[in-house]
Amino acid sequence: MSNFLAIATVTAVLQRTLQAAIQEDVEGARVTTLRPSDIGKGTPVSGVNIYLYQTALNSAWNNTDHRGRHRHSNTAKRSRTALDLHYMISVYGNEVELEPQRLLGSVVRSLSDAQVVREEMIQDTLADSNYEYLAASDLWQQVEEINFMPMDMSLEDLSKVWSVFFQTPYALSIAYRSTVVMIEGQTPAQKALPVASRGLAVAPFAGQPLITEIESTNGKFEPILADSTLLIRGKRLQGNHTGIRIGAVEVAPSQISDGELMLPLVRLPTHSLRAGVQSLQVVHQSQTPTPTRPGAWRSTRTALVAPTHQIGKVSNASPFLLRPTITDLVVTEIQGQEEDLRSALVQITTDVTIACQQQVTLILNERTVEHPSAYLFEAPHRSADAQSVTFEVEAVKPGEYFVRIQIDGAESSLKIDPEITSPTFGTFIGPTARII
Repeated sequence: MSNFLAIATVTAVLQRTLQAAIQEDVEGARVTTLRPSDIGKGTPVSGVNIYLYQTALNSAWNNTDHRGRHRHSNTAKRSRTALDLHYMISVYGNEVELEPQRLLGSVVRSLSDAQVVREEMIQDTLADSNYEYLAASDLWQQVEEINFMPMDMSLEDLSKVWSVFFQTPYALSIAYRSTVVMIEGQTPAQKALPVASRGLAVAPFAGQPLITEIESTNGKFEPILADSTLLIRGKRLQGNHTGIRIGAVEVAPSQISDGELMLPLVRLPTHSLRAGVQSLQVVHQSQTPTPTRPGAWRSTRTALVAPTHQIGKVSNASPFLLRPTITDLVVTEIQGQEEDLRSALVQITTDVTIACQQQVTLILNERTVEHPSAYLFEAPHRSADAQSVTFEVEAVKPGEYFVRIQIDGAESSLKIDPEITSPTFGTFIGPTARII
């Protein structure tokens, strides 16, 4: 699901994607988002114009959204609307040099390559300073895939769009449809407890804490690692005794306010951290008196009591993805000579414990720009939890490889050279393994 900025974010992603392509194909060309009737009023001499001329309900997705109701007419889950976005992409420029046709070819090629809107495309757009007004967009969290697909419009349909909608002379154009964009309502979803017995009314706890977002303090799109500090946003997060529960471990946050909590993950025991999707809850403990000895409540009304902490209110369970970090890498038992394919054992050590039942994959990408090879290897069965896993690598081309490890879908990151004066500045530099 995504918020009200979803439509504008899709348009911005489309604009940014096309701008990166056409500026290399036609010098000076720019991508605009104007009404077709405004083309030529201060626009570049040549370029591409994107115009969202229609939004349509996606019946396939909307028909699956059956929202039940409670007896008090509260919706049983948060409302949502699925939309398809229809774009008219027009090209203009020097007809003598066939600029419109060259630009149209560039658009079609680019959207063939970028047919699926990836999460990275959305994040890069939101991080672009030209789109600061979209910073609050959460389209990148939408689970449903977004696609750009060309529309097969007849000449009659195309002429109707230009004459009725735009009321301006026709320019060489092609129509695209973006599907599907899911916009979620703001009204909180509610779900009643099941009936335990007739005549017993149970109401939810008032003032229950609510988690709305979890991210790293390094940035919204930065990976969460074992040494990261979590920034937890929400409502009613501060209680008399506030704790944060991750799995079976509960720890105290380092900073507490009603709208934000901060938790350095180093406060958790190392053995309790697992790579992959983690579940986090905010727990408010209440201080209640209990007897100091068994049976004290029954023996006297004046029994001494001592305060103890008991769980009072618990927030919704909110997920975050914890990525592993490779701390050590050893390659042994390399077999193969000259141009033969190689086999070897690659031992990876991480900063988190790898459970024996977790799915672990080794990712190798050859460190070269000329036809690089890539390989995936699954870890063998393991009988115990450990921080190291050994992979059997077979039929690998001799060379140097960038190494990543993926644990239950959580992938380790590659290091980027931060030195401005370095010849490899801004590119990946490790971790690497030599299998030669």
